[in-house]
Amino acid sequence: MNLLHVVASLDPKAGGVCQAVRTMIAGLAARGVVSEVVSLDAPAATFLAADAFQTHALGPSRGPWAYSRLLSAWLTANVSRFDCIILHGLWLYPNYATHRVLHQLDAAGSQQVPRLFVMPHGMLDPYFQRASSRRLKAWRNWAYWKLIESHVVNGAAGMLFTCETERLLARQPFIPYHPQRELVIGLGVEEPTPYHPAMQQAFTAKCPGLHDRPYLLFISRIHDKKGVDLLLQAYGEASRSPSVSAQLPALVVAGPGLDTDYGRYIQQLATQLPPHMVYFPGMLEGDAKWGAFYGCEAFVLPSHQENFGIAVVEALACSVPVLISNQVNIWREIENARGGLVDDDTLAGTQRLLEKWCELSATDKQEMKANARAAYHAYFAVGPVAQKTACAL
Repeated sequence: MNLLHVVASLDPKAGGVCQAVRTMIAGLAARGVVSEVVSLDAPAATFLAADAFQTHALGPSRGPWAYSRLLSAWLTANVSRFDCIILHGLWLYPNYATHRVLHQLDAAGSQQVPRLFVMPHGMLDPYFQRASSRRLKAWRNWAYWKLIESHVVNGAAGMLFTCETERLLARQPFIPYHPQRELVIGLGVEEPTPYHPAMQQAFTAKCPGLHDRPYLLFISRIHDKKGVDLLLQAYGEASRSPSVSAQLPALVVAGPGLDTDYGRYIQQLATQLPPHMVYFPGMLEGDAKWGAFYGCEAFVLPSHQENFGIAVVEALACSVPVLISNQVNIWREIENARGGLVDDDTLAGTQRLLEKWCELSATDKQEMKANARAAYHAYFAVGPVAQKTACAL
């Protein structure tokens, strides 16, 4: 099978979609599926050099719609080479261009029109239509749905979802919504590199003040959607509780976004906590990132909306329990496997996560570490997910 992935960008700084695409391609390759990518990155972008698959970079794109004058012509000349196309994400020009080209080929009676699938990567979550900070964008998305995106979604051969919760949530925000098929394929996350001492050394170099203290790890974009303010406030409440404070680990908040207004607000909140409680090493990559995972007691993410949470699964793969909100869409799988703790995405819920963790015995924590690793194998390993994807296409 020849498969084309259409994605706005493969830049790692653009978020989890690009990582999901790379992992999907690697898993499918082991099953004989040949993938190519068309993106709107600049052809000379350095992050493309390490990819083993062929990427047709037609950017840089222009404007928030990610427009490229080259894309339609490239699609017209090339789509007949592929059996299937997967559109990754919504609301951008590549979806419109792909749908239009396929419609034109079909209308012309072409016998080589590939099957089209849409993988929204959480972009149909009703959170984005309900959040008070997104009212203008919500109206824009509603209008765009009526004019363009509904035709793409409802005209595709199927919708591909990462988990059952995403599939159910996608039905809520827009009408008409009647996709031909809804397919839960999961999202595979690659096995981490086994631990070696250089990882710990690399992390220590990024976070020197922590020394050998136990810590909880937050690693993601520092953004209000992620609930980092709840986490800092919950730490403040827990540090004032005599029954919890003595057991409370330090907190490492890692990720890009410290230079934003929200990032500066988070750093101000940290100054109100006891000294040497919170550390901000910035974005962690490579050995430093894996050193942070392997060295932490638990991973924590009190997000207000998380379609999947690749970092959550990376933690599980490292045998690290996860403390998450019930707005992380894979919470059911984690709770079923007893690989972590789940609570509401509120200050009270986040505080309960910290308190429950501190109350666990050493034996309970060790058991949860084993459960975390088992949850990864049961739900998120690359092989089974790739097999399910190949069968769906």
